[in-house]
Amino acid sequence: MSPSRAELLAFEGATLPDVAAPGLRVLFCGINPGLWTAWSQTHFGRPGNRFWPALHLSGFTPRLFSPAEQHLLLPLGLGITNVVPRASATAAELTREELAAGGEALRARVADLAPRTLAVLGVGAYRTAFARPRAALGLQPEGIGPTAVWVLPNPSGLNAHFTLPALAELFAELRAATE
Repeated sequence: MSPSRAELLAFEGATLPDVAAPGLRVLFCGINPGLWTAWSQTHFGRPGNRFWPALHLSGFTPRLFSPAEQHLLLPLGLGITNVVPRASATAAELTREELAAGGEALRARVADLAPRTLAVLGVGAYRTAFARPRAALGLQPEGIGPTAVWVLPNPSGLNAHFTLPALAELFAELRAATE
């Protein structure tokens, strides 16, 4: 069942819990939840989001998981969080201040959870949240304590700069580096 526009708009500003645990191999970090994601309470839940297919095609998961199976990531040493917790229709609605504050909160979350790698999904959000205006995709020169930081493209269907095969290839580079 698909929600109506009014139902989705009712989730503006809502949050959803992280899928996380201490000591993960990779903690994937979205920019912020979309309204569909907040409504469904599943990360990368909107139909057309390429996170789940990219995760599978890159070899992180043994099969294509649905967003409702997000809990199955934890036994694989994978988790999901967001830079900014509040849901919005698009990430473009976030302010620079929200992204910067989200970056500070994310650093604290990473310090508590101590994943081996943080993978931020969105280079623009990473640049703003971490005050790294020239950051590029891939492994970053500075981690968060012992946690390595990677930047990958945003898997949203709105990001037309990367095809699913290109996303999967970049995700596979991360997977190979974390095995």
